[in-house]
Amino acid sequence: MARKFGRVIHLICAAVVAFAVLSLLGLGYGPLPALGKALVPGGGVWQSASAHSNVRSETLKLSELKGPVTVSFTAEGYASIKAESDEDLFVAQGYVTARMRFTQLDLQRRMGEGRLSELVGAVALDSDKFELRLGLRRTAEARWAVTPRDSAAGRALTGYAAGINSWMSRLEKTGEWPTLYGLSGVRPRPWTPVDSLVVQGVVTQQMNFNTNPLDYELLRRSLGPDLTMAWFPEQAPTQQRPYDPGPYEDLAPTPRTAPNANAADPASTLASSAQESAPTANAPRAAAQEEDVLPESVRQLDFNSNAWVANGPRVAGGGAMLGGDPHLTTSLPSYWFEISLSSPGYQVAGGSLPGVPGVMIGKNQHISWSLTNAQTVGTLYYEEKLSPDRPDSYYWDGAWRAMEKVNYTIPVRGGPDVPLVVDLTVHGPMMTLLDQRVAVDWMGNFPNNDLEALLAANRAHDFTSFREALRGWKAPALNFVYADDGGHIGTLLVGDVPQTPKGSQPWYPLSGTGAEDVVGTIPYDALPKAYDPPEHLIASTNQRPVGTEYPYFLGTSMNFDPGYRQSVIERFHADRGALGTADYAKLQNDVTDELAVKLRPSLLTALDGTELTGQERAARDLLASWDHSMDVDSPAASVWWTFLDTYLREVFQPWWDKNKVPASKDPWILDLKRSPIPLREALQHWTLDDPGNPAFTPPGGAHRDAPQVMRTAFRAAVEQLTRDLGANPSAWTWGKLHTREIPSITGAPGLAYKSYGANGGPWTVNAAGGDLSSNYGPSLRLIVRWTGASTAEAVAIYPGGQSETPSSDWYDNLVGLWREQKYLPLHAPNGAGDAVATWSIRAEK
Repeated sequence: MARKFGRVIHLICAAVVAFAVLSLLGLGYGPLPALGKALVPGGGVWQSASAHSNVRSETLKLSELKGPVTVSFTAEGYASIKAESDEDLFVAQGYVTARMRFTQLDLQRRMGEGRLSELVGAVALDSDKFELRLGLRRTAEARWAVTPRDSAAGRALTGYAAGINSWMSRLEKTGEWPTLYGLSGVRPRPWTPVDSLVVQGVVTQQMNFNTNPLDYELLRRSLGPDLTMAWFPEQAPTQQRPYDPGPYEDLAPTPRTAPNANAADPASTLASSAQESAPTANAPRAAAQEEDVLPESVRQLDFNSNAWVANGPRVAGGGAMLGGDPHLTTSLPSYWFEISLSSPGYQVAGGSLPGVPGVMIGKNQHISWSLTNAQTVGTLYYEEKLSPDRPDSYYWDGAWRAMEKVNYTIPVRGGPDVPLVVDLTVHGPMMTLLDQRVAVDWMGNFPNNDLEALLAANRAHDFTSFREALRGWKAPALNFVYADDGGHIGTLLVGDVPQTPKGSQPWYPLSGTGAEDVVGTIPYDALPKAYDPPEHLIASTNQRPVGTEYPYFLGTSMNFDPGYRQSVIERFHADRGALGTADYAKLQNDVTDELAVKLRPSLLTALDGTELTGQERAARDLLASWDHSMDVDSPAASVWWTFLDTYLREVFQPWWDKNKVPASKDPWILDLKRSPIPLREALQHWTLDDPGNPAFTPPGGAHRDAPQVMRTAFRAAVEQLTRDLGANPSAWTWGKLHTREIPSITGAPGLAYKSYGANGGPWTVNAAGGDLSSNYGPSLRLIVRWTGASTAEAVAIYPGGQSETPSSDWYDNLVGLWREQKYLPLHAPNGAGDAVATWSIRAEK
């Protein structure tokens, strides 16, 4: 997965809340005193009162309940809830989550609703404007409007909101608001079901909203269409490892039935007669809207997640076993809140998302599941036909149409309110991104009832019921990977994948005149899937899930992972016999660099017979004896990483410079320092299969081939390491270059987990993505081994803690275990035998 929802909290709130809280509040502003010591661990931003730093046994009364509820906590802070009705279960889940993560909840909804400026001031305006234009709040309102109140989702959302509000009522009565609210004078408004759907929308945004077509357009304008599609092709040139090899059904696209909640109604936008002439091709464009700032946090960037299942002879004792570890931003508090839920309709345990009812990944009495990002196309962009003579109109389907207007007033703490007008076309909201004024057609803007599907999956008992439950899941598109107590395994790609007319190129911005509008989505029965394959193994690692014969467009090589982790996982199973829980734990922590496995021999061959300096020879010898493991103490890992980074830039930078590729407009996608995936795949392919490819020769330069460029890059890498780490190659350990960060979402250094040298890399199974200073990786490791009917050995761990209060024993207590590759039992519902604290909650009469 991309730095999805966790990145929301870290990057937006680190950029916004950190600046505002640390600078604005910490130094004092207007009527606010300086926070001073309020920002250090043991007090401050999160804490309501020291009395609530640690959970203790209590007897409580909640008016929102109809019957008794018991909440128990393990020594590590894991919560188990037992209720006599499903409605009370979700009231309690909301209440428990709010007591442990209240500020996180409020910041999440504020971010999605475009109301951070109300709390932290003008520093958040860019984020608020972006979210209001995209329309998460509008979609959430539309989604709630069509959710039956007596449905599972309707009851869960209502109960969950009531539980959060119960805790807020207590804060209001006691005055023990977290300091962030006490000093700002801003009070959070009551929680509603719409707020939970906004949080769900933020998750969808982080997994499924991207700017790939706009980046392709920047490449086309600079490199030209031929080089763009040669180096960023639809199908990668390297061997792919799909989990669904076919054969495939070729069915007609399924029409979209839910209206886009953030688009103009085609029936009510006609501005003039259809007989009016169309705009000419060279008509001047209308005045551009101001550029929308595109924070890193609002889109899918990184994607790394693992989930695999095995059964039969691959599992010790038979049965089925699942390993899953979604890779997301690591932060304090965490992306996840681990919980067990027990009621007449639910017996489920696993990782929940604060703000959303139910469990996102985990197990019930009969099945277990994890997920990975499907990486499929989810965001389309339309170049509307505009005219300076009609500044509020666009041309679609043979006629000029009036843009619909949505007006907002953004409250800004410490400053005047800011007005915002959002223009809507039939395709979606108008935005100016990466110097391109476009309408955004995003799958997350359709008011589908995804929560109903998730809750049905929580209750499923076999693969058939699981698959039928997820038929209603629309966004984001995900791979759900499955194992059950009957020994069965499977995976499903679920979610809407839009299809445009044959001959269109959806990897670029599309024509807004109507000719390239979406014709439907891939039918559910034609989406990639696998069930009990003869290999007794299914792995999903963000790779393209199908072969080249698949009849639908899923995305380009920019969308999918190259399959390095997939190769490691498959080889691990092939090299061993029947596996158990400890084996899967070892695999989840594996740091083999598969690209090094493929390219290191070519590098060593290129260096053979070459005159090397003493340091170069020593570095070469380190690589020759290396096991391809990105271990923290490995100097060879540093040599390899620095070489690869230099090699890619040595090949492509001359082309970037000559063609003036605007890398600064979108560094995450276009800057060569980020090692764009399609270029890495191309470089692998050329090195192994086409060493004389013309790309190795710089424009207008002397002819070069792959071995020549590898030698140049190797020498440059040794020089760089000598400058950075000294003259002794054996001291160039990976941990000196590569660290892990687990920051506070406020950005306050004193609230972060201390940075440390770390194993792994961006494409190892135990991933550490992003920069050399990485705050991205396995966000929750889960292993479930089914040993019989309704019987499983289940363990899990995540790098954080259950509480957001820094003085709590449960703030970061799980990080050490996660670092040490240790796991804790995933408690089954009612598993309260080792409880250290219990809340007995009764309905208040």
